[in-house]
Amino acid sequence: MRNSRPIILFPLLCFLSSTISILCEPKSLVCNGKEKHALLRFKKALSDPGNRLSSWSVNQDCCRWEAVRCNNVTGRVVELHLSNPYDRDDYEFYRLGGAISPALLELEYLSYLNLSWNDFGGSPIPSFLGSMGSLRYLDLSFAVFGGLVPHQFGNLSTLRHLDLGGNYGLYVENLGWISHLAFLKYLGMNWVDLHREVHWLESVSMFPSLSELDLSGCELDSNMTSSLGYANFTSLTFLDLSDNNFNQEIPNWLFNLSSLVSLSLLDNQLKGQISESLGQLKYLEYLEVSLNSFHGPIPTSIGNLSSLRYLGLKENPLINGTLPMSLGQLKYLENLDVSSSSFHGPIPTSIGNLSSLRCLNVERTSLTGTISEVHFTALSKLKDLRISGTSLSFHVNSSWTPPFQLEYLDADSCKMGPNFPAWLQTQKSLSYLDFSRSGIVDTAPNCFWKFASYIPQIHLSNNQISGDLSQVVLNNTIIDLSSNCFSGRLPRLSPNVVELNIANNSFSGQISPFMCQKMNGRSKLEVLDISINALSGELSDCWMHWPSLTHVSLGSNNISGKIPNSMGSLVGLKALSLHNNSFYGDIPSSLENCKVLGLINLSDNKFSGIIPRWIFERTTLIIIHLRSNKFMGKIPPQICQLSSLIVLDLADNSLSGSIPKCLNNISAMTAGHIQDIWYDALEAVYEYKSYTESLVLDIKGREAEYEEILQYVRMIDLSSNNLSGSIPIEISSLFGLRFLNLSRNHLMGRIPEKIGVMASLESLDLSRNHLSGEIPQSMSNLTFLDDLDLSFNNFSGRIPSSTQLQSFDPLSFFGNPELCGAPLTKNCTKDEETLGPTAVEENREFPEISWFYIGMGSGFIVGFWGVCGALFFKRAWRHAYFQFLYDMRDRAYVAIAIKLKWFHQKLRRYHAG
Repeated sequence: MRNSRPIILFPLLCFLSSTISILCEPKSLVCNGKEKHALLRFKKALSDPGNRLSSWSVNQDCCRWEAVRCNNVTGRVVELHLSNPYDRDDYEFYRLGGAISPALLELEYLSYLNLSWNDFGGSPIPSFLGSMGSLRYLDLSFAVFGGLVPHQFGNLSTLRHLDLGGNYGLYVENLGWISHLAFLKYLGMNWVDLHREVHWLESVSMFPSLSELDLSGCELDSNMTSSLGYANFTSLTFLDLSDNNFNQEIPNWLFNLSSLVSLSLLDNQLKGQISESLGQLKYLEYLEVSLNSFHGPIPTSIGNLSSLRYLGLKENPLINGTLPMSLGQLKYLENLDVSSSSFHGPIPTSIGNLSSLRCLNVERTSLTGTISEVHFTALSKLKDLRISGTSLSFHVNSSWTPPFQLEYLDADSCKMGPNFPAWLQTQKSLSYLDFSRSGIVDTAPNCFWKFASYIPQIHLSNNQISGDLSQVVLNNTIIDLSSNCFSGRLPRLSPNVVELNIANNSFSGQISPFMCQKMNGRSKLEVLDISINALSGELSDCWMHWPSLTHVSLGSNNISGKIPNSMGSLVGLKALSLHNNSFYGDIPSSLENCKVLGLINLSDNKFSGIIPRWIFERTTLIIIHLRSNKFMGKIPPQICQLSSLIVLDLADNSLSGSIPKCLNNISAMTAGHIQDIWYDALEAVYEYKSYTESLVLDIKGREAEYEEILQYVRMIDLSSNNLSGSIPIEISSLFGLRFLNLSRNHLMGRIPEKIGVMASLESLDLSRNHLSGEIPQSMSNLTFLDDLDLSFNNFSGRIPSSTQLQSFDPLSFFGNPELCGAPLTKNCTKDEETLGPTAVEENREFPEISWFYIGMGSGFIVGFWGVCGALFFKRAWRHAYFQFLYDMRDRAYVAIAIKLKWFHQKLRRYHAG
């Protein structure tokens, strides 16, 4: 009997095994036919350019379709994972779009629906989604929906996760429906417009189960204080209220959210002091309060946030005080960012206790004092150190070995010198190094260049670092050694170099060996700036070896000869600066191949001939700077096609003819800064730091270098040529023009009457021409004008009265003999000069004043001859008239004699008495 039990159990085990195998066999799972046809109708309404739903076919079981999940037992569709899974390179091509079909309502057991990161063209969210009562997870984020969020969502009583974020066209008028979602744990409405909902806080704080709330960018206003006096967020761990418009102090209820792990109040115009109550959030790991208007110091209670890993306080310009010593208690802190705030004083030495710190950013603050070894005692994990734009001094022992291995070091404007920092060579993992403006006055050790060759970006500009680089091979991607004391021949380059800026040094020798050097591979060099050195010789025909060049600056050297034809092989060239050298000859026609040229600076050379017509037809040009050469010919009207032109300087040449009348077509000068203009010729953008073109302009009689603000300059300088004709009236339409110089030509006629509408004009020089007539009254409207020269012309009449014009030096009007009025010492005393233009116009407006004087004169004449004529022709009247006069004379004589006698008698009696 005992032996029979295994025999009985064995068949039973086999049966159970086969049954379980059948039940678990995937092939046995067949989707519901009704739901299959519903999904096919749903697919038909969608657009699917990337063919993501190609597996959705009639011949295949829908439970095997891509993005479809079925219940393992019933075969009913329970999940649709239709989020766009592709990265940014393929994202747009694989976006689903079209319409969302009501066929989804037939998926009775659907609990999970994800349509995020698709493109539904701004169409409204279908309200029928609110009837899908089994949904527990709904994600429609970043799917380009628009319109009103349907209140029917309030019917989804079992919903745990609702994400509508990233749909910039969505808005909500009332959040009352959300109170029905009693089990909600995640609510994402970032970038949904909620500004119409005044009681948003009461609405979203009703859920004790809510753990994550994202309301960033919802245009919420100052109503951040609950009318309840508190917020019922007992389970909340994640709260993001960034990018709103609260403009108030942090409400106290926030400090009662004791379960918070992550809090972001970024960019909200929040003000007031950060309360000491902040220390109550003891579980907080992430705190972001940057881009606000807090004032006062950081609360010392911040040291109580013992779990904190990230602290962001950057760009709070009103926050001040010193960094508290309590920061050193945050032993788990990995990232501390207080940049662009007003902290002052020294960095506390307790920072050296932050053993978990990976990134320290104090750049652009008012911190002062010394950084020493003690600040880095336990910072073995530090990777990112940013102390630029401060007044900190780095002072460590020359034999110091740091405990860290940095990957990013930015100490721009931080005092590191005068000696070259020896500890730097211990850092083997650097990808970015910036010691610009750090007060180093020393020779770079030879071993530094071998060490530095492995650093992709290196910036050492504006120091006094010296050394001979003739034998050095530079291998960095970005190299900026400008404004130092390096000397010798130019260094050699590896093909990896993308930007080389060694301007303003003391490099010398022939330029040709550098330009024609051989490399092991195709050069990637895009920016070459070797200006302001002592290089000499001619440019060799080797430019075809540098096919990637976009910015070339060889200015202010001693280079001579002609521009080689091979420079035309630089088809990607955007900026060419050869100024202040000794180049001569014509501009080669091969440069016409540079189709994207935006800046050409050939000033202060000996170029001659006619300026090629293609320059004035190259619509990509925004700066033409050809002054101080020997160019001849006329300025062609094609120049008016250059709608993006912001600087036109053809001064000091031998150009003739008239000024084109179509200059008003240059739209960049008819307005201010135009966003549509492509300014990439002025800048080469790279990760972390950009290369910026500079231009020395002769403005107001002084040379000034423009760099960061160059794109805002609007200038025309045609001075010192042989131009003739009149100033075109169309020039008055250049409302954005700031500097205009037409001096030292042969221009005639009058100043355009409407010149006063050029409201942006700061400098105007029309001196030494043959201009005539009165100075337009409208010039008194040029309120920004601070430099004016109208001297040595033939202007006449009174200088218009205005605070602006009378404030200029008299020399601005000197050499115009017929000109009068302040600030000249010559007064306007005769006829039109006395009256001046203004008075003449007033007389024209009141002609009755002139008739009054005419009538008075004629009346005098008539009266005079009426009396005198009668006496002349009537003898009796004449005798009677003169007899009357004689009688009056005698009476007067007798009266005076009697009075005198009486006066003498009185005087005698006075003396006798």
